[in-house]
Amino acid sequence: MRNIAIIGAGQMGTGIAQTVAAHGMKVMLSDIDLATAKAGKARIDKALVKLAGRGKIEADEAEALLARITPVADYEPLASADLIIEAATEKEAIKNAIFESAGKVLGPTAILASNTSSIPITRMANHSPDPERFIGLHFFNPVPVMGLIEVIPGLATAQVTTDRVTTFAEGLGKQVVTSQDEPGFVVNRILLPMINEAVFVLGQSTAGIEDIDKGCRLGLNHPMGPLQLADFVGLDTCLDIINVLYQTTKDTKYRPAPLLVKYVEAGWLGRKTGRGFYDYSGEAPVPTR
Repeated sequence: MRNIAIIGAGQMGTGIAQTVAAHGMKVMLSDIDLATAKAGKARIDKALVKLAGRGKIEADEAEALLARITPVADYEPLASADLIIEAATEKEAIKNAIFESAGKVLGPTAILASNTSSIPITRMANHSPDPERFIGLHFFNPVPVMGLIEVIPGLATAQVTTDRVTTFAEGLGKQVVTSQDEPGFVVNRILLPMINEAVFVLGQSTAGIEDIDKGCRLGLNHPMGPLQLADFVGLDTCLDIINVLYQTTKDTKYRPAPLLVKYVEAGWLGRKTGRGFYDYSGEAPVPTR
């Protein structure tokens, strides 16, 4: 695989684009219009400038990396891609519309993958032209730093598709975990109930934000507390994932914490909005409760 297309120029899409381009592959970065795709590339440029300033990458290497990324708006150029990776928001209807459009230009041997963090692959494969060449490829944020990728074949995914995508993921210097197509897969099946339970603990006034996070950092040896991590992921994304688990399994243990719902309704989505369980407007984050 030498030509990779990424649909979605947000945080995840640009992280994937930067990582793929860093390993010598050509990248087409697509979004709803060319301006949005170009803005995504500009954010990658900004990140590379910071890395170069810290001596993490040579200036000429950063320039070559950036040159391998081409912003596009239409789906037609994606016909030359060996692999198309959907990296849009965690909304199934939006993803399905992307698969239907991308499927019209998908090459005869190309693979269509979703970066979903929770939505069943088998179900979404029905919106692709060939479910045998459809697979889950879940990167973790921030993509250039995190060393893991989950590979999730659906019921109809061909073994050759799984093998090719696994080889691609390992070629990015990542470790691969292969998961069966169950809601939340491996990592989020474990992580999101923990975050959700931390919000229940907060909502029931068992402990405050700082004590909950401190308890998990020191008591569980986690690098980040669950509420701090939720702010980093985005509270809307956390709610989307826990809702997928709840609605797909009908198991009440995945019922979203009411306080999580309230924060999302308030637009307090974490770091990306400047306010979540912590307020990020000052020099150091401070709890919002």
